[in-house]
Amino acid sequence: MNSDQIQGKWEQIKGAARKQWGRLTDDDIVQIEGDRELLVGKIQERYGIAREEAEKQVSDWAN
Repeated sequence: MNSDQIQGKWEQIKGAARKQWGRLTDDDIVQIEGDRELLVGKIQERYGIAREEAEKQVSDWAN
């Protein structure tokens, strides 16, 4: 799933994202609105991990 697909299907997949990354708040989910870069940034922030690791997690999850 690429960035456009994530954004287009955000309403359908935001629950899965919340389940995958339980530290994301409801406000985070609303702010992300399907923006892959914001998702990566919020994961990085909430989990205290490197950007590369957050990007890898999002890529793995999206596939």
